[in-house]
Amino acid sequence: MVVVEQLLSESDVAIYLENLAKASWDNGTQTAMGMAASVKNNHQANPEDDIVRQLANDVLARIGSTAKFVSSALPHKIFPPCFNRYTESEHYGFHVDAAIMRMPSINGISNNEVLRSDVSMTLFLSNPDEYEGGELIIKTEFGEQTVKLPAGYAVMYPSSSLHRVTPVTKGTRIAAITWLQSMVSDVTTRQSLYNLDQTIQALIAEGNTSREHLDNLHHVYHNLVRQHAQVG
Repeated sequence: MVVVEQLLSESDVAIYLENLAKASWDNGTQTAMGMAASVKNNHQANPEDDIVRQLANDVLARIGSTAKFVSSALPHKIFPPCFNRYTESEHYGFHVDAAIMRMPSINGISNNEVLRSDVSMTLFLSNPDEYEGGELIIKTEFGEQTVKLPAGYAVMYPSSSLHRVTPVTKGTRIAAITWLQSMVSDVTTRQSLYNLDQTIQALIAEGNTSREHLDNLHHVYHNLVRQHAQVG
C-alpha cells in the first residue's frame, strides 16, 4: 500500500463536499457486478451528473500531476473516479475488484475501451472524527491492514486484494474511488521500481550524490521501466 498525503487541501475537500451535497445519488448496488453486488450497501454519486463529472475530472488532473502517485502506479489508463457515501449501517463486504472494466460512455456514446484493474485508490473526503466505523480493511500478505485516513489523503493498493469497508455506525463517510491499469502489471516489479525511484528522489533532495551516480541510477531505472512496461 502507498499513502498519498494531502492530495486535496482542507479547502479543496470543503468545496468537494459542498458540490457533492448538490449532486444526485444512486443505490450503490447498481454499479456492482457478480458476487460484489450481494455485499455492497452504500450510495454512489450519479456519474452523469455534471457536478460529479467535473469533480471526477479534477481528481484525474490532480493525481496525474502528483509525483508519488505516478511513481507508485506508473499509470497507463485511469477509470473516471466515482464518489461513494456510507451512512449508518451501510457497508461493503469483502470483495475483489473486477479484473477487466469497461470504460464508461462519453456523452451517451458507448465506449468499447477496456481497462485491466491493477491498482485501486481510495481518496478520503471525510475526516476520521466525522464518522464511526467505515474502516477500509485490506487483506495483504502481512495480514489485514486497517486504513482510515484524514480527508484529502489517498491510499493505493493492488486491485487483486480482498478488501471491505466496515459498517458505519455513526456519521457519514464520503470518498472517491478509482482504478487504473499500470504500464507494469506485476505487483512486485512495480514495487521495486517505486522503491528505486523514491531512493533516487531522496538522493537528489539530499544533494550529496554526484551527478554521474544519479545519471547511472536514472539509466538503470528507465531501462527497467522500458523492459517491463506494456503500453500497447
